[in-house]
Amino acid sequence: MSYEFIVYDKRPQQHLAVVTMNRPEVLNAMNVAATEELTQIWDDFAADPELWVAILTGAGDRAFTVGNDLKDKSAKTWPPARGPAGWGGLVTRFDLNKPVIAAVNGWALGGGLEICLACDIVIAAEHARFGCPEPRIGGVPTGAIHRLVRQVPWKTAMAMLCTGQPLDADEAYRAGLANEVVPAGELLATAESWAKEIIKSAPLGVQAAKEVARLGDGLSVQAAMSQSYTAIERVRASEDSVEGRKAFAEKRAPHWRGR
Repeated sequence: MSYEFIVYDKRPQQHLAVVTMNRPEVLNAMNVAATEELTQIWDDFAADPELWVAILTGAGDRAFTVGNDLKDKSAKTWPPARGPAGWGGLVTRFDLNKPVIAAVNGWALGGGLEICLACDIVIAAEHARFGCPEPRIGGVPTGAIHRLVRQVPWKTAMAMLCTGQPLDADEAYRAGLANEVVPAGELLATAESWAKEIIKSAPLGVQAAKEVARLGDGLSVQAAMSQSYTAIERVRASEDSVEGRKAFAEKRAPHWRGR
């Protein structure tokens, strides 16, 4: 499949998809068409049983994405209307249980920060920067507020939300916003290494872990653990559950089938 603003590299043999926002001339700012393309791509990724993990990055070495393209004239409203899946086709896609890794290769501002917060793992290049500059241009970082205060310390979140000042990569790592900081030349290789580690685990188990974590978010530990989860029962009844125990007994690597 070919897109104008996004590169979608499907690697079914590796169970991996690499998605690249491809407008480096405008710091990968997203216009309406680019968001529509991303929405279609995440739909395809979610539906493809051979794709278990995705890496999302930006083209070039300056930016992951700086959010909305403020010069885009195609939007009928401001901010541009978004579909049910939200900014970048991802931010309010709450039913995507496959893990997504953000490989942040520069500025992640506004909608770029929103996307990072919606991803499960964040690998940052040493020159990466994370911020929500909306207050500086008379706006509100609506897509970042609720996730940011849950993912980093409160005072760090409020400093970002109220001042618009970004965090550098090391500050993001210390705050828990990034899992790892690496030299720019090692960014994609590191993200792929994380993907390979995830793919060593049974895909249904990984997806169930993400789904159950999301469903239990906001509940007390007692309430969360008192729930019954269809995803867990699905894993226990799966062929991969049998294969995992058999592989362990036979001291070999399991052959996951995703069912």
